[in-house]
Amino acid sequence: MATTSELRREPVRVRPARPGTLRRRQTRTAYTFLLVPLLFFLVVRFIPTFLALRLSLFDWNILKEQQPFVGLENYRTLLEDEKFGQALKNTALYTVIGVPLQIALGLILALMLGRIRALRGLYRALYFAPYVTPIVAAAWVWQWLFSPQFGPVNTVLMWLHIPPQAFLTSPHQALATTAGLVVWQNLGFQVVLFLAGLAAIPRSYYEAAEIDGASGGQAFWRITLPLLNPTIVFSVVTGTISYLQLFTQVVNLNFTDQGGPLGSTMTVALYIYQLAFGRYQMGYASAVTVILFVIILAITLLQLKFLTRRYDT
Repeated sequence: MATTSELRREPVRVRPARPGTLRRRQTRTAYTFLLVPLLFFLVVRFIPTFLALRLSLFDWNILKEQQPFVGLENYRTLLEDEKFGQALKNTALYTVIGVPLQIALGLILALMLGRIRALRGLYRALYFAPYVTPIVAAAWVWQWLFSPQFGPVNTVLMWLHIPPQAFLTSPHQALATTAGLVVWQNLGFQVVLFLAGLAAIPRSYYEAAEIDGASGGQAFWRITLPLLNPTIVFSVVTGTISYLQLFTQVVNLNFTDQGGPLGSTMTVALYIYQLAFGRYQMGYASAVTVILFVIILAITLLQLKFLTRRYDT
């Protein structure tokens, strides 16, 4: 019979965990942590989307006692709604003007900031500051800058012997002026994206190109631009979605005439807001929401399909 001292000296054997068991534990832990954001998206995103789809099939108006089922009637009405057509056209113009402009300017500024050594952090902070500025405050400042009576922009134009321009009160200039605000405010985010993308490109590629005698332009087109493709795709997709949902800047830049003048700055998101909370036509507003969702989804899938490129490094 073993004594107490002999038992104490005997090493404790620990049975190692089987690889399959450990993998299952890790999988359960991962899904447990993913459950919280999944529930958030389910409650905040997916359920309201399906409810909007269901609501679009009814003539739902809180001012009426009954909300009858009308099927696709709300969608048929959209085909004849001139205001919706104008809002859709304006939204497309915002996207076509804003997305390429902010991407091009963001890339140019990122390339320039990448060459700066002195006060690098200060310059980057200055360009990023508009992005973290509250949209309402930025819109009011923009409204003051382009005021026809006392705006600094028109003051400079008068110094140059150019007649003052009715930027925000002209149906021909209001949309471009509003797009300028959105581009200016989102430019800092684009700069940060491209700075991160440029930093991820190995410096050895440029050194090899320099040894082979490639010029700066050739290095940009053959190295920088192809390897920035993931950054460009992300910027295009997120920028397009942002412009298709444009709302806050339009509302605050033309606060007394939302969507004006003469509907020249109206967007689909603002039109949905006016239908739902101005006219209380929740069913019709839900139909417009569904159409906007389909448009955003289709454009996003097309962009991911045709813009994504793979390059061997």
